Amino acid sequence: MRLGVMVNLRSDVEESFRQLKETGLSGCQLCGWDESLFTPEIAAKVKAHTEALGVKISTFWCGWPGPKVWDFYDGQLTLGLVPPEYRYVRAETLKKGSDFAKLLGVNQIATHAGFIPENPRDPCYLGIAAALKDVVAYCVKNGQKFLFETGQETPVTLRRLMDDLGKENVGVNLDPANLLLYGKANPVDALDIIGAYVMDIHAKDGEYPVDGRNLGVEKPLGKGRVNFPRLIARLKELGYDGPVTIEREISGEEQRKDILEAIKFLTPLIGAP
Repeated sequence: MRLGVMVNLRSDVEESFRQLKETGLSGCQLCGWDESLFTPEIAAKVKAHTEALGVKISTFWCGWPGPKVWDFYDGQLTLGLVPPEYRYVRAETLKKGSDFAKLLGVNQIATHAGFIPENPRDPCYLGIAAALKDVVAYCVKNGQKFLFETGQETPVTLRRLMDDLGKENVGVNLDPANLLLYGKANPVDALDIIGAYVMDIHAKDGEYPVDGRNLGVEKPLGKGRVNFPRLIARLKELGYDGPVTIEREISGEEQRKDILEAIKFLTPLIGAP
């Protein structure tokens, strides 16, 4: 396994990668929500800086346009490919993200698909699956794997959806904290269902929800309910030897401090960064 940090795509990409190198790591996921930046010019800048600094991008995490509310009420109506009114345009954005990742030489893209219905005969489920088949097939043409970030769906629902897509290039971007924040599963137990599909990992920690409206609270690594020693050991048992991407969804000096502490916490569990 190798440690990395989440890096946000922005116009001044050099600053993003400078901050990454200050951590002492050379791996990252690149996260892009602004599709106006998915251009050959920005891709060239990213490649120039990653090559100069010796940085490897494991996965391009692709966002999508339109409203997004991270809770259990409006989140059901706004996130991912679930809302029918946004489904087509978001699928097209994911294709643009795939093309952008190809320009970068990155062979994995990831995203949140949304609150996937647990009922496989729900008309919404069938519509989501059809849109995803189109996106996944597009990724095949670009020589890429398409990864689902965990969280808004149960592991069983995610496994069913991947099986229904019937493509060898689908996998999981495991975010163990999200499984807790959304109240969907114990992260270690979830690996019994989706562990064989894990192709990238967000090292993030958090707590279960305490009410029916709001997500659980994200915490610094080692301060939440994710049992990272057991999780990493189980991933090793499953043969996972890929990226472990530290994600701390705050900003400023506290974020930098928590990332450095996370490196110290994870290094003895996985080996050298």
